[in-house]
Amino acid sequence: MEFLKVDNLCKVYGKGENQVTALDHVSLTVDKGEFAAIIGTSGSGKSTLLHSIAGVDIPTGGKIYLDGQDIYAGNNEQLAIFRRRQVGLIYQFHNLIPTLNVVENITLPILMDRRKVNKERLNELLELLGLQERRKHLPNQLSGGQQQRVAIGRALMNAPAVMLADEPTGSLDSRNGQEIIRLLKESNKKYGQTLLLVTHDESIALQAERIITIADGRIVRDRRAGRTDQVLPDKRGIRHDGERQVGQL
Repeated sequence: MEFLKVDNLCKVYGKGENQVTALDHVSLTVDKGEFAAIIGTSGSGKSTLLHSIAGVDIPTGGKIYLDGQDIYAGNNEQLAIFRRRQVGLIYQFHNLIPTLNVVENITLPILMDRRKVNKERLNELLELLGLQERRKHLPNQLSGGQQQRVAIGRALMNAPAVMLADEPTGSLDSRNGQEIIRLLKESNKKYGQTLLLVTHDESIALQAERIITIADGRIVRDRRAGRTDQVLPDKRGIRHDGERQVGQL
């Protein structure tokens, strides 16, 4: 069932000779509960796409619909509410508040939204993330992997419709990185949340149900597990297979 729709999305930075096209008429749909990885080289536009879906980076043109709702149709206040309540965003770096403990960092979005903390959900997340014994610890008393778990808990606390992770393992070693991916996959299955993950790590991308490849601001390949690859033409009519040109249309 189509849940997320990106329609002809464009994002341009700068003007004149300094103009850079980060997204060039990108269109895709994502099903509810799907786990998709977005891959591409540095500067390909993958993070810009993710941040546009999150409501953080306002596109130059095109539309983004979440469950049928145009996320950019409202005013700035409505967009801020959308970000807090519908999107869980995880960055490469944890961005925790150093003076707040684990529980306070996780529940911060709820408190900022002036809503009551669901204690049952909080305890469930602490258990899922293995943080029950660390609930009163400050960020500087945690390992890098534990800090990233807190960031995941913060993103999950609002029970968002979609989870967006931008290189969530980039600052971690291999063991901790795999543990973070395991937790994201577990929350994806447990809560039925749509998960989009930007990564440059092929071993992580291969764990997704779908791999979307971006180059020069356009989707050039869209592969789902168990299905034939869909290799998309770029604006010059050339098809791509990863970094390898595979023919002329």
